[in-house]
Amino acid sequence: MPYLSPALNVLTSAARKAGRKLIRDFGEVENLQISLKGPADFVSVADKRNERILIEELQRARAGYPILTEESGLIDGPDKSHRFIIDPLDGTTNFLHGIPHFAISIALEREGQLVSAVVYNPVIDDMFMAEKGQGAFLNDRRLRVAARKDLKASLSAIGVPWLGRGEDEDHERFLRELRAVMNASAGIRRFGSAALDLAWVAAGRYDAFWERGLAAWDIAAGILIVREAGGAVTDLKGGDRMLQTGDVLAANEHLHPQLLKLLRAAA
Repeated sequence: MPYLSPALNVLTSAARKAGRKLIRDFGEVENLQISLKGPADFVSVADKRNERILIEELQRARAGYPILTEESGLIDGPDKSHRFIIDPLDGTTNFLHGIPHFAISIALEREGQLVSAVVYNPVIDDMFMAEKGQGAFLNDRRLRVAARKDLKASLSAIGVPWLGRGEDEDHERFLRELRAVMNASAGIRRFGSAALDLAWVAAGRYDAFWERGLAAWDIAAGILIVREAGGAVTDLKGGDRMLQTGDVLAANEHLHPQLLKLLRAAA
């Protein structure tokens, strides 16, 4: 059974409460009012409502913790040793197109270290969770990254740049990276939620995941979940600045250095 610390209980409770409302909104997705925030970057009524629910629940349980969130930015608080990092709806474009692959992502930092995390897909009630030093779980099942050592047999997930995301140079670099991994592996998938991509690496469904230009709220929870499942997570220079750069590569300890070498050579 997973170790449910008081902090992790707070995260799972907040995710489930927000998830119930998100499911109702998903059932009426065609009626949602949608505002255009930027090219191919939509914000729905459900997204904003979900953020309010999460903020209220987290502030009620841990008053004084700052909260970094996609829509509101940083909500400051007096307790500078902690910070919540939340994405109320990772996979908004999937949600708005009626594709049931999206998640709520919540992470807790303590003294700059990720210590608790959940990634929750309410459509199928998949609650991925992790506590630093206590392992990673999917509901009540312990997670381990896949054990494959041969890159030729591996399946990777990716994030693809789109209109308004990066310049032509970024798109060309992506195509070079894609070609390098395509020629060396068994397959590549693009499902549209970085939080779930990372959680699926932790569950062994994917062997690896990489993407550039993400935000901290997209990946914070997933990073801890992969690490607690025995995986390796770095930025695309092999460092530990994923939350600062938005670039991330996650895999097991055998495939990570192989992929990092390919991606650095292609960049």
